Amino acid sequence: MKARQKLREAVDLLYARGPACSKTYYSLISECIQCSDVEQAKRLQSHMDLYFFQPTTTSLHNRLLHVYGKCNKISYARQLFDNMPVRDVLSYNAMLTAYSKVGLVEEARTLFSQIVSPDSVSFNILISALVTKGFSEDALKYFIQMRRERIAPTEYTHVSVLNVCSHLMDLRSGKEVHGWILTGSSKSNLFVCNALIDMYAKCGDIDQAQRVFNEMIDRNVVSWNSMIAGYLRNGKPDKCLDLFSKMCCLGITPDLVTLSSILRVYIHVGHIEEAQNIFREIKERDVVAWTTMIVGLAQRGRDEDALQLFGEMLLEGIRPDSCTLSSVISACAGLASTDHGKAIHGKAILIGTEGDLLVSTALVDMYSKCGQVRDSWVIFTNMESPNVISWNSMIIGYAQNGMATDALILYERMLKENLNPDNITFVGVLSACCHASFIEQGRKYFHSIREQHGLTPSADHYACMINLLGRSKNMNEVVDLIKNMQIEPNYLIWSTFLSVCRMNGDIEHAEMAARQLFQLDPLDSGPYIMLSNMYAACGRWEDVASMRSLMKERNVRKFAAYSWIEINNKVHKFLSDDRSHPQTKKIYEKLSSLMVKLGEEGYVPDTNLVLHDVGEKEKVESIYYHSEKLALAYGLISKPQNIPLRIVKNIRVCGDCHLFMKFVSKATDRYIILRDSNRYHHFVKGQCSCKDYW
Repeated sequence: MKARQKLREAVDLLYARGPACSKTYYSLISECIQCSDVEQAKRLQSHMDLYFFQPTTTSLHNRLLHVYGKCNKISYARQLFDNMPVRDVLSYNAMLTAYSKVGLVEEARTLFSQIVSPDSVSFNILISALVTKGFSEDALKYFIQMRRERIAPTEYTHVSVLNVCSHLMDLRSGKEVHGWILTGSSKSNLFVCNALIDMYAKCGDIDQAQRVFNEMIDRNVVSWNSMIAGYLRNGKPDKCLDLFSKMCCLGITPDLVTLSSILRVYIHVGHIEEAQNIFREIKERDVVAWTTMIVGLAQRGRDEDALQLFGEMLLEGIRPDSCTLSSVISACAGLASTDHGKAIHGKAILIGTEGDLLVSTALVDMYSKCGQVRDSWVIFTNMESPNVISWNSMIIGYAQNGMATDALILYERMLKENLNPDNITFVGVLSACCHASFIEQGRKYFHSIREQHGLTPSADHYACMINLLGRSKNMNEVVDLIKNMQIEPNYLIWSTFLSVCRMNGDIEHAEMAARQLFQLDPLDSGPYIMLSNMYAACGRWEDVASMRSLMKERNVRKFAAYSWIEINNKVHKFLSDDRSHPQTKKIYEKLSSLMVKLGEEGYVPDTNLVLHDVGEKEKVESIYYHSEKLALAYGLISKPQNIPLRIVKNIRVCGDCHLFMKFVSKATDRYIILRDSNRYHHFVKGQCSCKDYW
């Protein structure tokens, strides 16, 4: 403010005295540039028009153009430029800068064409403006014209053009630019070398990027960062860590960008603990660092940790962006945590990112996975321009929540909107057909993947069809489908086939599927247990024992089945026969009273799949305390009557627990939502949305 005051007083004094020399005007205009003071610049222009008609006014006018351009006063600049008696290249460059600053690229392009002899600065200004506004191909054309007219580019030109090649992934042009650089004076320029490393890395030639890096005489932190980011982009995390180690050994202090890259490296290779250590070392963490860590935790299934870290981020006063919010919303979806999800939804509204496509799509997915499909639909219908991912989220949400008809109606509407479905779309469509046993529609949609939409059916699509046909007992068709697959059957195919064999009691085909699975992943306990279940169901106890011996021999460990429920913003996890919860006594008392009440109403425990050759009483007791039953009992004693109970299980719900939930929903008049690894079950008044088909 003091500088502006002094400037105003100096211009006042000039007006009081009358004419002045060019040196005085030059000095005062320079002050206007420093203070970004348009008002005093305009007064100086008026004073010059009155008293100063010497030819040297061109240089002063150029300085005034600089002021107007810097302050975004394009109309003042244009008027001054048009009325200048004499214009040189500097005048055009000043006007070009003004246009470029406010993004008037076409006006800049037109003005450039009027320059009789553009210099390197003229080209630099226009090329930079074109790059900034995304006209990458045009920027490259002007650079080629510049070379053709033998105008020597500066290091700024080279950096801009290399950025263009990076954006276009144009390695050929990038190599040509590199060749020109080697013939000039900017070949050892630090910024040019960094741009070369970045260009080669982004275009996939990481070896050439390494050669440029090795030939550099001086390297600052940016050079190391470019190389580390290049290795990360090209899928070489070990090289990133080696380079980071060398950097530290040489005494080069990593900055925020370095540590953020190394953070992504550790997350990429699954070393979450190391990533957390790096994250804690970053002193001034920006939104990128926080988001990277949150995304990493969510991707690794550590949803609770992701939510906790998001809370820390807010306490630090860091404003989340759309990427942060979408990741945290996905963590809420993983936990089926509506309380946290709604709170973050509110945060998105508060900071104005609710309408962001990434955030709104994540919200659609989150509410669907929490069983609140109506809320998903409200968000989806309010989206301005939903993309294919958004449509997919809504279609899959309908399918997983037992609303198959709605899913298929939405798919047909998607086609009418002229949106091209992708492979994920058809996973949702075929899942809907599978859950509702729409066999003919499923066949039609499966064939349309290739015939109508030109896509190649994936293993996911085949798995859906195996499920659909197998559940409807078309086992011969399933076998033919697997034999005639266009791709090699993978683990998903054989495990899905094993599941439908179990449903149909088809031990012969089940054994065939299990043998394939034993070869593909001999340490996965799933096939062993599923085959054991089938043997137990038909009383083949010797085969059950044989499976146990095989698991022991191969050191196959059974992973723990668990369930969880959210109460008062806290996730409570239960194992089968779990006694670790602080309210264990009340939970088991509630469960015992439920068993008595349900028994009076006709509930008989389904003990067919108990894997032990014991008496009926022991069989009943072995399934009484499954994890989802414990979670449900805790929900009943902790949540008010009018609040739905949401339970999540990490594997498929067993037949007895499914039956139990139906009886409880009727006996207690509670709305129960159970999400297992297969689908979502909505239990209301003794009925399930899956219609006992899961």
